Amino acid sequence: MGLMLTSEAGPIRPRAFLYPLGVWAVMAVVAVLNGGFREVVLIPRLGDYPGHVVSTALLVAAILLVSLAYFSRTPIEYGPAELVGIGVLWTVLTVGFEFVVGYVEGTPVSVTVGQYNVFAGQVWIAVPIALLVSPLLFGWVLVRID
Repeated sequence: MGLMLTSEAGPIRPRAFLYPLGVWAVMAVVAVLNGGFREVVLIPRLGDYPGHVVSTALLVAAILLVSLAYFSRTPIEYGPAELVGIGVLWTVLTVGFEFVVGYVEGTPVSVTVGQYNVFAGQVWIAVPIALLVSPLLFGWVLVRID
């Protein structure tokens, strides 16, 4: 018998996070490709800030599409607590990955943190927000539609 955690919303099955971990890996590859597209195509044609905004919008759209594709086709029935957990997992992995890459590249932490400053016109915060809410949005809403 496997480990089963419970919450007020129902059981949380650790194994239920395996496929979403693979989905996150797919989204990470898409994000890296998006970053290359931003640097090679968008920024030279649009400029730094517009290229960043368009790239972020494209990545948010890709995250939503990948999430929709996964949750509309998975045979796994996720509970609300698991869906929230998946969103948190995806968000923590992404933000952690971003800080690790920044560290390896020698980017000061203040610069990485600055990417989240909406008051300075930064839009990157939309990416972790999309990662956080898309599992609950698509995993729960799609089940309710069926």
